[in-house]
Amino acid sequence: MLKKVTQTGVNTNLLLLHLTVFVWGFTGILGQLITISAVHLVWYRVVIAVISLFLYFNFSKTTIKIGSKTAAKLMLAGALVGGHWILFFASIKLSNVPVTLVCLSSITLFTAILEPIINKKRISKMEIVAGVFIIIGIILIFKFETKYTKGITAGLLSAVLASLFSIINGRFVKQIDAPIISFYELSGAVVWISLYLLATQGFNKSMLLKPADIGYLVILGTVCTSVAYVAGVSVMRELSAFRVALITNLEPVYGIVMAFVFFGDMNKMTAGFWAGAFIILSTILLFPVAQTQVARRKARV
Repeated sequence: MLKKVTQTGVNTNLLLLHLTVFVWGFTGILGQLITISAVHLVWYRVVIAVISLFLYFNFSKTTIKIGSKTAAKLMLAGALVGGHWILFFASIKLSNVPVTLVCLSSITLFTAILEPIINKKRISKMEIVAGVFIIIGIILIFKFETKYTKGITAGLLSAVLASLFSIINGRFVKQIDAPIISFYELSGAVVWISLYLLATQGFNKSMLLKPADIGYLVILGTVCTSVAYVAGVSVMRELSAFRVALITNLEPVYGIVMAFVFFGDMNKMTAGFWAGAFIILSTILLFPVAQTQVARRKARV
């Protein structure tokens, strides 16, 4: 009975994660539509997200008090979150949505390498093999899309930071509720980005928003950030960081389709890009199948 309940919980979390990833796929579209710089965009995004979460806690009368050491650790992790989003939107502005989202698929590779090191676990050969295929796909994209080198680099660095804070959250979520983790991490992102803007005199006229930007930022900060971020963290109670990273890599599938619908970006890509994207996305989709087959063979032995 316990096994059945646990499996039901896993399936529910898988469904929730897929819905969350679909919402994340839309962030790339909003990032291209919003006219301000990547740093300013992320600052507005996290400020709106923190305010919406604070209002939620007040409305639901939820206490957000945690130990000072834990709060400090979560706010430090917020630097990774903020850095990931800044690099993500910078990549979009330096290239386009499809290139950025395919680069983000390398989260699987970085998680396969970093999770065993950080959590002192055995490295999975299958995860490394999957990571090698993803590297091949990325090399193909780099080779044929040289005009997007800066955008690809920013996208890959964004994936590294996303992998790191996913692994960290996998630990915290076992002890703290996901909305509270999200609140402190996003608050940390506000603090770190604000300090950066103060140091670089970034609080200036370039932050002024057009009317359309305001609407896009509200959607980005609430639906695509506070709601989706809480959901993305909560599923890690049942799912490993690698499994979350693997499903998160479906974001390019949703995002590329939406980019075609909104911008027609698919027509601008070379054959080399699509060859690399095909290898990456095929690896993502086929990995769970291969993993299941290996588990069945081991069970028979």
